[in-house]
This record gives sequence, C-alpha cells and structure tokens, in this order.
Amino acid sequence: MSNQGKNPPAPAAAALLKRLLPLELVDKAIGSKLWVVMKDKKEFVGTLRGFDDYVNIVLDDVTEYELSTGGVSTPKKVKLESILLSGTHIAMLVPGSSPEDSAGAGIGASMSR
Repeated sequence: MSNQGKNPPAPAAAALLKRLLPLELVDKAIGSKLWVVMKDKKEFVGTLRGFDDYVNIVLDDVTEYELSTGGVSTPKKVKLESILLSGTHIAMLVPGSSPEDSAGAGIGASMSR
C-alpha cells in the first residue's frame, strides 16, 4: 500500500503522541497550586512541595474544605501551614485549581454525584 496522499504528523502532533505518565504530571506540578480531593468528605488546596511513589503528598499553605453529611458544601475553611496526605486516601488531583475556581461545581461536587 502506498503512502501517497498521507502527510507525516506535524512536529507538534508528534509531541502530543509522547506518553506522559501520571507521576510525571504530578512532578510537573511541584511548586504550584494543587487541589486534592480525598475519598472521604475532605478536600485540600495548597502548594505542592513533594510526593513519593505511593503519591503521599506534602502541601504548604493549605486550605482544608469539608463536605457536610447532606452533600451540601460548608462555608467552613481551615487554614493549615502544611500537611502530609496519604496517597491511599486520595481520589483525585487537580493541578492549578481549587473548589472555588470551579464554576458552579462547588466544594465536593465531584464526590456527591
């Protein structure tokens, strides 16, 4: 079969084809804001300082949010200097975002669906 009429992928498209592993993505977020959604009814937003192979995460300048039992977000925010989160309890990581940045999503919207 001939390759006539087919163009090779553009350099930008070829770069998109490169596989990005999950830990590489987390590594690129070091030093930036990270929204961490836990398996329980808590969410944390802070500056990612580090992580390990088990995705245990260290955050600085942290704001903790808690979802009430009825699925309605509470206005209560707890400020923490730093925190170590266990990777086994993390459900989702959102680099560069926070619950307040999510238009209409609200705190805990990802967990209450």
